[in-house]
Amino acid sequence: MGVAVLIAFFDAVRHWLALHTGTLHGGPDIYYNFWSGFGSDLGEATLISAVGLGVYTGVRKVNCHTKGCWRIGHHPLEGTPYILCRHHHPNVPTEGASHEHILEEHRKYKEARDGRNS
Repeated sequence: MGVAVLIAFFDAVRHWLALHTGTLHGGPDIYYNFWSGFGSDLGEATLISAVGLGVYTGVRKVNCHTKGCWRIGHHPLEGTPYILCRHHHPNVPTEGASHEHILEEHRKYKEARDGRNS
């Protein structure tokens, strides 16, 4: 339905787009108004998006692996690929609750390690 409306009113849509991006009215050339108006913001939008994505990726890489925890993880949990904050690591003394799944993985690792050493 939407594609049919777009095809039926193609000239009106093209005119609206040209008017609002600055390519309709002249300047030294047809794209002058675009690059000095709407198009000049493309670089800024790209830069802001790249910085935002970099910050998000950095935070996701260094934060605690417990779901929903935004603390920085400094303590690897041996036998697992998890890096945890001091609040969620079982061997770092703190007050508060710990995450059951991570503790279960750690328990399994310790049992397997003790079974090999026997």
